[in-house]
Amino acid sequence: MTVRDDAEALLDAARAAYGDHVSDPDARASLDRIFASVTRPVTVRDGAGERREVCAHLEALPRGAALGSETLQNLVGAFMRLEPSLRWYKRGGDAPNANEAYFDGHANAMIVGPGGLVPHGNAWLGVSLLAPGVRYPDHTHPPEETYLVLSDGEFSQDGVTWFTPGIGGTFYNPPGILHAMRSGAVPLFAMWALWADTRD
Repeated sequence: MTVRDDAEALLDAARAAYGDHVSDPDARASLDRIFASVTRPVTVRDGAGERREVCAHLEALPRGAALGSETLQNLVGAFMRLEPSLRWYKRGGDAPNANEAYFDGHANAMIVGPGGLVPHGNAWLGVSLLAPGVRYPDHTHPPEETYLVLSDGEFSQDGVTWFTPGIGGTFYNPPGILHAMRSGAVPLFAMWALWADTRD
């Protein structure tokens, strides 16, 4: 299979997994816009993927029956096939409330979106990986966002209260909401989907 084939397989798997696990109507509407806007065949950028040291923790992520649903198993399988083509990066800017482990203990990868494997202006689909014991900074952004959680970990939507979605858990971040995440004894891995079109 080509990188394009792997990217399209990941998109199909992500759409199915989100569809199975998301019930929030705002999230569903956002996801419909995102997946409908990525036309086929997709265009993939040139160049090799780029890993960071923290990516070694991908090997410890839940697989197979530990993920529960077939759609989550398909999604993680599709992601792992595509992962060598992704460029992992550290989040820039300020890091309010992050801990020391955050700086070398996290990485993000944009699958679809600006600078992503599949370039796109409005639809952003990517993943975040935290090593154990990492507290990601409080942050906010204009685009709405829907998370699909693929490991254990905790999240906050107000800077104070923490909740644990569990594997297959989802939640919707309205535009501008303060949010954060943190890992415990195991790595945290989650997919996020943002609709960044400010024209609607």
